Amino acid sequence: MTQKNSTELGRRAFLAAGAAFAAGAPAIAQTEDTTTEVERDINEAVVRNISSFRSLDWRPYFDSLKNGAVLVDITSRALHYWSEDQSIYKLYPSSVPLTEDLTRKGRTKVVRKVEGPSWRPTPSMLKRNPEWPPYVEPGPDNPLGTHALYLSWTYYRIHGTHDTRKIGRRSSNGCIGLYNEHISELFALTKVGTQVLLI
Repeated sequence: MTQKNSTELGRRAFLAAGAAFAAGAPAIAQTEDTTTEVERDINEAVVRNISSFRSLDWRPYFDSLKNGAVLVDITSRALHYWSEDQSIYKLYPSSVPLTEDLTRKGRTKVVRKVEGPSWRPTPSMLKRNPEWPPYVEPGPDNPLGTHALYLSWTYYRIHGTHDTRKIGRRSSNGCIGLYNEHISELFALTKVGTQVLLI
């Protein structure tokens, strides 16, 4: 065997061993903080999200599209928007609440829109996380990102996030998060009174 062949074989063996190690290890998302879920073993079959992340018809969920409609599907981690005149349909990946007890489902509506929102953690958030600041002004450190749609449920929002790792994951304390560019677009499309359904 020539020196070149021996080197190539050694490199292949090293790469194969590395790939085997990586395939056998569970994928862990953001292990340094507990604000996102631990992903399943990559070898497990996962029947969620990708197959569920598809366009939907609004009729099974709303009686009409008066003021437009937002549907948030917690299972597929997707937010759907339909305009009142049905000319616009949008589908966005989203973050959803960390646990079932933080998840609220049902009908609500947009009651306030804020560009450049400030943020105050709820009393229950501060109880769970006493190290958190009581107030965060608008800007890159704000958990609400660039825009927020305030819902009729106290403390619940559809908002942006500067931490893009959270999108597509269970990572919030109850709110629905979008990429900042998506919440900016949704913010422009919705109005106070837009109906919202979380399922």
